[in-house]
Amino acid sequence: MTQPNILIVMADQLAPHFTGAYGHPLVQTPAMDALAERGARFDAAYCNFPLCAPSRFSMLSGQLPSAIGAWDNASEFAASVPTLTHYLRLAGYRTTLSGKMHFIGPDQLHGFEQRLTTDIYPSGFDLTPDWDVDPETLGNWYSMASLSEAGQVITNYQYDYDEETGFAAVRHLYDLARSRDDERPFFVVASFTHPHDPYEARPQWWDLYDHDDIDLPDPIAEDEIDAHTRRLRRGIGADTDGFTEQQCRNARHGYYANTSYFDAWLGKLMQVLEETGRIDDTVVIAVADHGDMLGDRGTFFKMCFFERSARVPLIMAGPGVADRTVPDVCSLVDLLPTLLDIATDGCGALWPALSSQPAGRSLWALASGGSGENGEASGEALSEYTGAMTTQPMFMVRRGRLKYIACEGDPSLLYDVVADPLERTDLSADPAHAEVAAAFAAEAAQRWDSAALRERVLASQRARQVVNAAARAGEMSWWDYSPQRDAAGEFVRDGMDWTQTSRSSRIIAPG
Repeated sequence: MTQPNILIVMADQLAPHFTGAYGHPLVQTPAMDALAERGARFDAAYCNFPLCAPSRFSMLSGQLPSAIGAWDNASEFAASVPTLTHYLRLAGYRTTLSGKMHFIGPDQLHGFEQRLTTDIYPSGFDLTPDWDVDPETLGNWYSMASLSEAGQVITNYQYDYDEETGFAAVRHLYDLARSRDDERPFFVVASFTHPHDPYEARPQWWDLYDHDDIDLPDPIAEDEIDAHTRRLRRGIGADTDGFTEQQCRNARHGYYANTSYFDAWLGKLMQVLEETGRIDDTVVIAVADHGDMLGDRGTFFKMCFFERSARVPLIMAGPGVADRTVPDVCSLVDLLPTLLDIATDGCGALWPALSSQPAGRSLWALASGGSGENGEASGEALSEYTGAMTTQPMFMVRRGRLKYIACEGDPSLLYDVVADPLERTDLSADPAHAEVAAAFAAEAAQRWDSAALRERVLASQRARQVVNAAARAGEMSWWDYSPQRDAAGEFVRDGMDWTQTSRSSRIIAPG
């Protein structure tokens, strides 16, 4: 079989619960809906770290964050860590990134041959937490200001960024269709920053929704709130600043509007594949790095393992993908083996030589119509958290119906997320679940040495703080990526034959 092209369209902070494709009655996501209608929708996909940079590093490497030192949003992603992009290049793919990947450190490519835009957030150590001083704060990086400022804008830095990301990705897909010099299949990632807060939306998208129709989160009793959620609420200022029902509705309105905005870019990219005749030989994957609590449990943003923070949309369509919903539990580390199966016609024997065993499993059999183990829903998702808003490493295991959450010093949590999707009933102290809770606790202790991990996190934080302080003590040199562009070779410039340029740039419309 000819190797298919692969296009990943990635959102930032998009919980599947707030999309029409996953059943929300209000949020309009026609492109995601259409993708799901002709492909596979995974209904229990999770991130491996509910924060931007570590989640992306884990996804690209196919390893859990602790295995690669991805502790927080200012942890260096080492150039020596092989990524799915490196492996796809070895499998014969042309690799391009447009948009956000939140790379930290001098390597701003990690296997991508081309990067069409800069990033949107710092590439250095500015955002390093400090567990020695105050592990429960993020300064002003996350605060309830996102709610007080939620509303309509003509534009902001996020729209500026996504407009550039989308334009560059669209133009690149056209360039790939025009190219006669490179016949390799393509791997393109178009990664947008919406619907990440601030919850500010252009009128075009805001006006898609009637403000009075915006739904509000279900209330939760104070005595049902767990220890980590309380820390998270303190850290972002929800306990001290508070928020009103109107502010919550504004934030959700902006989030829904920006979800539709992201979806429109997905639709535009799909349109380009249609126009250029690539739709039938391209596997398209829509995904996100993590979700957003968006008011549930009285908190916002991410940094916890509850469903709206830890679950992600994962929709796949294209050659060989079946039209189905997949109940099996999976996570972002599964994408590396899945993409290698796509690149090698499902034949692991043809994979490039891997430096280490992937932490995940290939989802290709499920996507192409197969079933889980013994014909039943299978798989697991492991997630870690070692950033701000906690005092100790946190861990999650999702398997079958159950999700287990552990953190040193906190009571463990156990939920049946099928029967209790809002996670209001903690089963860890239920005598009927004592045996399974004990088994999860033993498994977590075997998988993770919490004390040793905490020392690794602290050592990394201390080292990065020294490097960051030294960088500011003299002449500063940033790692931020500056896109390379050959403007002299674009359009009709000196020394070019305009008729030849016109012909070579043209993509003839069908019919």
